[in-house]
Amino acid sequence: MKMKSYLFIMSFCLCMLLGSLMLHAQKGSVMTKKASFAAGCFWGVEKILMKVPGVVSTQVGYQGGQTENPTYEEVCRGVTGHAEAVEVTYDPEKVSYEKLLLTFWQYHDPTTKDQQGPDRGTQYRSVVFYYDDAQREIAEKSVLLLDESGILKKPIVTEVIPADMFWEAEGYHQKYLVKNPNGYCSHHFQSDKIAEVLSPMMSG
Repeated sequence: MKMKSYLFIMSFCLCMLLGSLMLHAQKGSVMTKKASFAAGCFWGVEKILMKVPGVVSTQVGYQGGQTENPTYEEVCRGVTGHAEAVEVTYDPEKVSYEKLLLTFWQYHDPTTKDQQGPDRGTQYRSVVFYYDDAQREIAEKSVLLLDESGILKKPIVTEVIPADMFWEAEGYHQKYLVKNPNGYCSHHFQSDKIAEVLSPMMSG
């Protein structure tokens, strides 16, 4: 009888301990979201977006094309239809999608079709890949505000399209400018006026 009581108490304590650990794990877990942008050579885009506070991780790859599992060489030849893109995983409690989008606008020229700086080709086109209707509405509103503001010399040609399959690029492309600090980067800050124009829609 004593043995049964002992086993019951031990089982009860073990269940309570496991329940407490699971609850703690749930509280400590981060509910992340994804965002994806194309804005020219993905080396520079990743370098910029990975520094935004609240971004958990980034990876470069290919998105918006037709070929499965494309290679860098195929994408560069323009035969797959993909853009060089950066997939961002972020904590929405620390950074808003609006902030990520602002950074995207601030560090590339969205008025040049299939080109970013000296880089030319459809793989270098400007794209916002949205993962839900909320991202789509925010992106479309930002395009409208920027176009109506007149701060850009030409109309925005950035595509706002649903996020399709993201194909991770080859390993040597990942965090390229972290591994090669003096490597090629054509991206630079455009204008403080962009933040001013988009300030009405900023939520953090």
